[in-house]
Amino acid sequence: MDGGHVAAPTFSFELFPPRDAAAEAALVSETLPALVAAGPEFISVTYGASGSTRGVSLDVLRRLLATPVKPMAHLTCVGSSYAEAARLIREFLDAGVTSFLALRGDPPAGITEDDAFLGDLGSAGELVQLIHRVQKERMPFRQIDVPGVPGAKRLASGEKVTIAVAAFPNGHPRSRSRAQDLDTLLAKEAAGANLAITQLFFEPDDYLGFVDDARAAGVTMRILPGIMPVLSVPRLRRILELTSEREPSALLRELEASGDPASVGIDHAARLGRALLDGGAPGLHLYTFNRHEAPLAVLDRAGLLPQPA
Repeated sequence: MDGGHVAAPTFSFELFPPRDAAAEAALVSETLPALVAAGPEFISVTYGASGSTRGVSLDVLRRLLATPVKPMAHLTCVGSSYAEAARLIREFLDAGVTSFLALRGDPPAGITEDDAFLGDLGSAGELVQLIHRVQKERMPFRQIDVPGVPGAKRLASGEKVTIAVAAFPNGHPRSRSRAQDLDTLLAKEAAGANLAITQLFFEPDDYLGFVDDARAAGVTMRILPGIMPVLSVPRLRRILELTSEREPSALLRELEASGDPASVGIDHAARLGRALLDGGAPGLHLYTFNRHEAPLAVLDRAGLLPQPA
């Protein structure tokens, strides 16, 4: 709920750039068409550290631009000068991308927090401000028709950009407290962010309690819960390793005991999604691992996909 009205819940997806020709063929021929046909609010595309997937990411974003679905480009602060980051932002904008996920980013492998790995941009908030600045410099105004006066035009401000940022229901790995996480999220909104997407969590109260605290702290932007159907024990362990999220012991036991762990993971994610929507979440953001079957099954069971007549 924002601005005094309740909007219909949305859903969206995250993809990563395909790593080889076979993965690209599967993404283009199967996954992307299936996800687009579902009618998401947007599809985000990750971006490798230090620009390692720049060209491939832009290729996927351009494919999305040819569909009715809005593409969202990930951007990180890692390793970029102001000039390099501004050039990349302008490249995305010139291609037609007007939605971004601005992330601080993690140090590359072998680099510690003590090293100067970030470059000129020290936080996601600074990246948010840079995106707005580049867009204003690129398109400070546009011409729109004057109703009732054929041929007449008036000036209006340029096209607005959507800038999402990350939120951490169970705390950022480098955070000292919930208060610090909320202060950081509030600072991102003050810098110009207008949407937040959470990192993974596994229990409804993780998200619902975090949103209550964020609202009390003054955060007003939509906060979309990010969820992922966990289809195997190795994938769950890998996710926990990457995110430093605490182990969901009940889910782990279910996965280990089942002869069909994928079904267990889909059921868990669907129950989680339904509980989040019932608790007031404005939608669901699905981490897909570049597959469509499981995310669409989750959305269907959570009641977000249109039902056949």
